[in-house]
Amino acid sequence: MPQSFRYTLLSLRDLVASAGPFFALAIALLVLAYWWLDPNPPQRVTLATGPAQSAYEEFGKRYASALAKNGIEVVLLPSEGSAANLQLLREGKADLGFVQGGSQEAGAQSGTSDSAPLQSLGSLFLEPVWLFYRESVSPRTPLTSLTQLKGLRVNIGTPGSGVPSLMGKLFESNRVDITALKISQLEQTPATVAFLGGELDAMVLVSAPESLMVQMLLQTPGVKLMNFAQSEAYSRRFAFLSPAVLPQGVVDLAGNIPPQEVHLVAPTTTLLTRTATHPALLQLFSLAGNDIHGNAGWFQHAREYPSANHNEFPLHPEAERSMQRNAPLLQRYLPFWVANLVERMWLVMGIIIAILLPLSRVVPPLYEFRIRSRIFRWYAQLRDIEQRAAGAGPVDGLLEELGQMDRRAELIVVPLSYADELYALRANIQLVRNRLQGR
Repeated sequence: MPQSFRYTLLSLRDLVASAGPFFALAIALLVLAYWWLDPNPPQRVTLATGPAQSAYEEFGKRYASALAKNGIEVVLLPSEGSAANLQLLREGKADLGFVQGGSQEAGAQSGTSDSAPLQSLGSLFLEPVWLFYRESVSPRTPLTSLTQLKGLRVNIGTPGSGVPSLMGKLFESNRVDITALKISQLEQTPATVAFLGGELDAMVLVSAPESLMVQMLLQTPGVKLMNFAQSEAYSRRFAFLSPAVLPQGVVDLAGNIPPQEVHLVAPTTTLLTRTATHPALLQLFSLAGNDIHGNAGWFQHAREYPSANHNEFPLHPEAERSMQRNAPLLQRYLPFWVANLVERMWLVMGIIIAILLPLSRVVPPLYEFRIRSRIFRWYAQLRDIEQRAAGAGPVDGLLEELGQMDRRAELIVVPLSYADELYALRANIQLVRNRLQGR
């Protein structure tokens, strides 16, 4: 090995050994910060959706597709609807879920225990109350009030969907006696089959227009959509309801469906999450929500949703930040895992650097002490020989010790920048030898 290369390796080895405690402390602090912050989210998350062919199911698939791009698997958990989703969240069986406005009040009335704190990722879309009826029920006068349903066979949805509770409030506000109706609570698909087969006179769906069932019924001949003429009054009576207008021809411009504007009432659906869900996952869901729900639709303008309005639960900080800006800067250019790690660790890393900078000043003196100690430790033996030489004893043994010391000093390897101290040691050994030889 070339001598210069050997000196370089020796210097690097001593530098690493001197800075070892400093680097060990830095790594320990980083590991502690990583454990405390837990910056990287789990790769699997459960989203409670809804029944088959519902808008909840459709939106769940879109979220799953969006998060799959970042390596997150979204497990879609089918349910009966909003009320069931709220129960799944509170029981910890789902991490996130679509919940309809008014469901919290319904859960409180039914005695549902709030065992897990929940937060909202914002209002996502309106879910109008679609009350479809067969044209033969009222061929001359369109239905405009719930009082006109007396004596009809009406399906108001399954209990887990939250629709029966909502319709119960609407019937009560109109002083409609439930016993005056022939109520059924079939699931969405069986109810639609019974409705189209003439076994039902009317059926209620509470869903976004993205629902395939809603779009099919809107274009089915002989099926009419009830116009809630008092939609503004409903919104004043119930805080979780908003008036909505289905514009003329919005379903099919060529077929002019619907033939005139239809007034509807609509609760707002929010995406709820348990507070224990990892913040990085919530950031991804919030950003995906901007793309999924931010476009113009039948009942909304572009960028109107997600919204911080009409939230019955506290708004999560990640959702609030996502509504105000697009994807974070680092996520635009780096993989999600790297960008997320830096975003959630940068403050702690800054604190660690602020702590380690003053401590780093110890490394150069420690390095210097490590190198010079190889030389200075010989001076104790040299002084001992010099003190013994001051006596009247023989000097032959002392000269032999000095020779051995000089031979060992020749084997000492130090960086070239400290070679002067090595030669000073050998010169001092020779000085003591000369004095002894002079005797």
